[in-house]
Amino acid sequence: MAAATRARYDLGPAEARRIAGEFLAAHPAPRGRFISVVAGPDSPLAGVGRALERQVFESTFGNDAAVMAAEYGPYEATSLFFVVLDRRRGVPAGVARMIGGTGRGVKTIDDAPRYIGADVATILAAHGMDGGLIWDCATLAVLPGYRGGRSGLVVSSLLYRTFLVEGRRRGVRHAVSMLDRGAHRNIALMGTPLRPLAGSGPFAYLGSPENRAVYMDFPAIAPAVAARAAAHRRAGRLTLAALSPTGLRRILTRRVAATVSHRVGTGADLDPLIVVEAQALPDADRRPAAPR
Repeated sequence: MAAATRARYDLGPAEARRIAGEFLAAHPAPRGRFISVVAGPDSPLAGVGRALERQVFESTFGNDAAVMAAEYGPYEATSLFFVVLDRRRGVPAGVARMIGGTGRGVKTIDDAPRYIGADVATILAAHGMDGGLIWDCATLAVLPGYRGGRSGLVVSSLLYRTFLVEGRRRGVRHAVSMLDRGAHRNIALMGTPLRPLAGSGPFAYLGSPENRAVYMDFPAIAPAVAARAAAHRRAGRLTLAALSPTGLRRILTRRVAATVSHRVGTGADLDPLIVVEAQALPDADRRPAAPR
């Protein structure tokens, strides 16, 4: 049975915990509180990811299981999930979904014409998407208990880094996404080079009153994010002019942003925490090695 016909968004907490626990028991390494697992659409962990997507999107935007199934069901077979697990508690903490394709059949590109006044051909031409793999960063969801604070930075940073590592492994050339206001602000602050899709402006989308469709030149992302870390460090230096409540808050924000940009852009401390399930490997990686 195809993934699209059996995908569920109503997996309960007990079942999600059981699946997460079984995976962690079978994968005792790498060590660390959090790991990011790359899972294909038929993996039990993909079901955990879908339930987490629904939980966060329903509380934030009102998108219940029926809405999620209708919106993402057509793309299940081409979806790849990054599921961050909390080893200490044995539960999922965050998830991101990538939808792969080369043009039509990528959700952001399919949906955008209804909102930005440009057809698919115009969108593809505007960004030179005339070949190569496109990844749609279709969802990114972190449970409330893992937002803010040190653990929140690790969970979101690990999702972003998994996107860069796996995208490079799979030869991704272009990336697109629909970003609400908060996600757009945070991802831009990290240094991600975001371009409005076909020059479009903000619009309402799936419960988000201020959404932006964006394009990213995938090979340029990691260098740009790593470079932004240095800029944040310079802006975060303590000076006499900054000795005010507002100035100190700005410095703290820049220092935190420098840490996030450095870790995401370079993989420092994060790359060893990324695990790829065998069934989620690209076909080329599944082939046995040629005899020597």
